[in-house]
Amino acid sequence: MIVFDLRCGNAHVFEAWFASSDAYADQRERALIRCPMCDDARIAKAVMAPNIAPKGDRPAGPPPEAMKVALAALAKAQKEALSGSEWVGRAFADRARAMHIGDADHAPIHGQATREEAKALVDEGVPIAPLPLPVVPPERAN
Repeated sequence: MIVFDLRCGNAHVFEAWFASSDAYADQRERALIRCPMCDDARIAKAVMAPNIAPKGDRPAGPPPEAMKVALAALAKAQKEALSGSEWVGRAFADRARAMHIGDADHAPIHGQATREEAKALVDEGVPIAPLPLPVVPPERAN
């Protein structure tokens, strides 16, 4: 996992996590990354501040090891939650909608949806939720 500070075309800065630098580049190229404040898709990496140790008796942020442990626990919990779920990839919106109206089995699924597809599903009352961490499609897993 890698974290980047990103800036939209309207100068809003936000943080986003990616599986790799290539994943960031791919998502940016396909306009899948959007500003959470204004929905702008003109995204670029922002200048990131260096991690400098605090001076004197000022408290430091969470220790890097504690952050690693927390992320590992989150990743484990997500993996366990998805263990009984079927990866449907880009067919997620269609499958979720079909399940909602009763045209498909109600087995748990997970996959990919654009922001517009996700908004449409929510507007239609389809119960969906974003995953906290990116998922590597099975065909791209090592």
